[in-house]
Amino acid sequence: MSTPSPSAPVPSRARGRLAVVLAGTALAAVTLAACSSSGGDASGNPSSTTSGGTATKAAGNSRVATVTVTQANGCTSDRQTLAAGAITFKVTNKDAAGVTEVELLAGQRILGEKENLPPGFSGEFSVNVTAGTYQLYCPGATPEKRPLTVTGKAAGTGDTTVAALLAQGTKGYGNYINTQVTALVAAVAKFDTALHGTDLTAAQKAYIAARPFYERIEPVAESFVIGKDSVDADIDIRAGDVPASQWRGFHRIEKSLFQQKTLKGMGDYGDKLVADVKRLQGLTKNLTYKPTELANGAQGLLDEVAASKITGEEERYSRVDLLDFAGNVEGAEQAFAQLQPALDKIDATLGKTITQRFTALSTLLDKYKTDANPSGYKLYNDLTAADKRGFAAAVKAVQEPLAKVSSKVANA
Repeated sequence: MSTPSPSAPVPSRARGRLAVVLAGTALAAVTLAACSSSGGDASGNPSSTTSGGTATKAAGNSRVATVTVTQANGCTSDRQTLAAGAITFKVTNKDAAGVTEVELLAGQRILGEKENLPPGFSGEFSVNVTAGTYQLYCPGATPEKRPLTVTGKAAGTGDTTVAALLAQGTKGYGNYINTQVTALVAAVAKFDTALHGTDLTAAQKAYIAARPFYERIEPVAESFVIGKDSVDADIDIRAGDVPASQWRGFHRIEKSLFQQKTLKGMGDYGDKLVADVKRLQGLTKNLTYKPTELANGAQGLLDEVAASKITGEEERYSRVDLLDFAGNVEGAEQAFAQLQPALDKIDATLGKTITQRFTALSTLLDKYKTDANPSGYKLYNDLTAADKRGFAAAVKAVQEPLAKVSSKVANA
């Protein structure tokens, strides 16, 4: 897919969340370990990679770029020129407290990223790239952006059956995204109507009804950054992540409905939200995807669960965090399901493991269903510390094998 020349991105919602996780309770530490799992350090433990070991091996592999994050030099890659095809970025944050994620940008889209990497942690992500100019973007680093050049033409895959299955999977995922976005637009329109009315309870229910559609497709929305404009920020940014004068979207309305208990002034915010989700629909309507984007998106959704749903940072006023949790899990499972037929030919054992762990996670979540409130799940305030630890462990159990999928499909 062709993309315009790179533009300066703004921080996504996720970039403001790690500080909350780090500064929170012991549960946050458990969650951080879960969402840091990836690739060579799947346990999420602080990386022991220094000048040797993994880094040395990576340096000799033309399909691996080693990215090192330091306080002094920011974000640097051992390769500024890469060959077209499958590339794995192995990232280690040595001592940069203000830098916690690394992204690969192609124009306005984030092709791949690894979040939640505080000092001492490592992770990886894989992408499949064609010739062109890209940027390695590390929010908070100095400098924040480093240019990367990709040259040549990717070699053809050895297994045409796998290639066909991957192509079918990406098309299927595109259909899923379009279905969810269409439903989101319809749900937000009903929400907006309620915001222009006088029934607070009806507006609260309409808010809850609209949330899952967005939560299932978050990585796609987060991938669009146009200049200083982020459609994800406009739709779903939380308080404190932008100046108060710029705060809009779901959570601005959520605060008014559930904390302040008023509809006053919310009609205008509802109108803006309608326009923003329609803008998202326009951006995604004809979008095509690569297999690595599905794999990275599934991983990103589980990172989202670990970073904000289990910790209760997402739905601060409505407390329907488990509804969002379920939406993220469904979105991740759908992305994986589109890749599974191909993955079963590449690594059937890995595919089976991920399926079993997704099932276990969904079964655990089902235990918290209730008819006591419109979300269909227990409210966050009703969860115990043991409940949260159980969720963190179940999410991490999926994250660890799922983190291997992007490199599997990138090299297929």
